[in-house]
This record gives sequence, structure tokens and C-alpha cells, in this order.
Amino acid sequence: MAAGLETFNADAAPDQVAQALLEHGGVIVEGLLSEESLRRLNEEVEAPLADADPGMSHLNPAVGFFFGKRTRHVAGLASKSRTFATDLLCHPVLTGVCDRVLLPACARYQMNLGHIIDRGPGSEQQLIHRDELVWVHVPRPHPELQVASMTALVDFTSQNGATRLVPGSHRWEYDRTPEDSEIVDAEMAAGSSVIYLGSTLHAGGANETPDVWRRGLHLSYVVGWLRTEENNYLATPPGVARTLPRASQELIGYAVHDAIEDAGGYLGMLGMRDPVELMRDGEL
Repeated sequence: MAAGLETFNADAAPDQVAQALLEHGGVIVEGLLSEESLRRLNEEVEAPLADADPGMSHLNPAVGFFFGKRTRHVAGLASKSRTFATDLLCHPVLTGVCDRVLLPACARYQMNLGHIIDRGPGSEQQLIHRDELVWVHVPRPHPELQVASMTALVDFTSQNGATRLVPGSHRWEYDRTPEDSEIVDAEMAAGSSVIYLGSTLHAGGANETPDVWRRGLHLSYVVGWLRTEENNYLATPPGVARTLPRASQELIGYAVHDAIEDAGGYLGMLGMRDPVELMRDGEL
């Protein structure tokens, strides 16, 4: 157990995990991915990782600076790894937590992005940040907008750059800076996941090893009425999405955000219909 972070097994009740997450801002779930799922996922991302540019020179300069010059990045994972799209994206612990944290503020939540962040030797610590600030124009105070996770595809240690969290920071004023003693390293075995709120301060740690790449998978979900960071309809176009289970299609964003019962709107429709139903009927 990482000091300051409550740790659960993958068979824990989502109510317990969500309660601890809301209290502390972050939790660890051990063994979220089975050994077989972990093996398949690593195999499926090996080829795109080999083609990735560690210098991140293809990115917007500000985004490239944020990730650093020693990071291999693979986006659009639902198109590249079926195991991601079925075993992780739809994992009952993650969706169970989202049901409790996000659904009070929306009719449906959706995947924000799913990508590999493979931080190489020499990677410097990221800037401590809150993920939810990508939606800086949402007035505060506001409900929780995002549930994020980093799943270890190799063992995460303090030496190779384990994710660093500041427990309790989701309740802080935005201008408060953490002391070193308030920062916790999410050390965990491959297949485990650290789950945190979009309002929690965190960062990728420095990789001080000579030869170990810290391979992690960031998966985050947001309330269904927000624009997602990744354009998931282009990242996972209909030709790919229709081969996935309906639960995956819905989380990728093909299902409408139907808030009519709450006197709201019908967002994301196509020809006044639900795209996931069009996909089911072979019309999309």
C-alpha cells in the first residue's frame, strides 16, 4: 500500500472504492487487470509503441513540453487494442466508480481519452497539475467532472516514475502548492491501477532508472456533456466501433447524452436518432 492512499482488491465493492476516492482524491486498486488481460494488452500496443516518437516532436509545443522529450505516447487505444476496449474501458470497478462520482451531474458519462504514456529513462517529473483544468471555462465551484486512472503495464516504482498524487488536494484552494511531504508515489504492481479525481493534484514522476521504461495506460471518463480531450469518433471511427461490444461503443461516445427526463437536451444525435442504435441496425 502506498502511504496515504487506500488500497483495494479488484473484487472490492465500487461503493467502497468510490467513497475512499471522494474522501482522499485517489485510491489504488490492485490486480485490476488479470495476468492474461495484461499480457494481451501489452502485446497489442507493442507495435504502435515501437513507432512512437520519444521526442514528441509531432505535438503542439505546449503539449510536448508537458510530456517531455523521453516519452512514447500512443493515443486512440480503442482502435489499437481490443483488450483495452473490452477489459479495461468497461471494467466494473471503473464504471461502478463513475456511476457514483459522475452520474449525479450527467445523464451519461463517456471516455475522455485512453492512451499509453511510456516514460523513458531520464524523464523529468511532470508539473503537478489537475486534469480538470483542461476545461478551465467551467465556472467553479462545480461537481466532479472527471474520473481518471493510470494502470501500470509494468511495475510502478518511485525510481521509474510512478504517478505522484497529493491526497486531499481535491478539497484545496486552487492556488495552494503542495509540500514535498504531502506528495505520495503510487507504487504498484503491473496490472494495478491508481484512480483519482480530475480535481486531484498529481504528476508523472521522474524516471531515474538507467534502462527501464515506465509503461502506463491513462484512461479517464468525463460527464457526457463535456467536449472530450481526444476526438474519439475519429480515433475510433464507425468501421472499428461497430466491431466492439455495445458497452464499449457507448463509453467511446456513440450513445446520446439523453437528459430529457431531467428537462435537458438530447446531445450527440444523428438525424434525430441515437448513433449507437443506428450502429446496431447496420445504418452506421
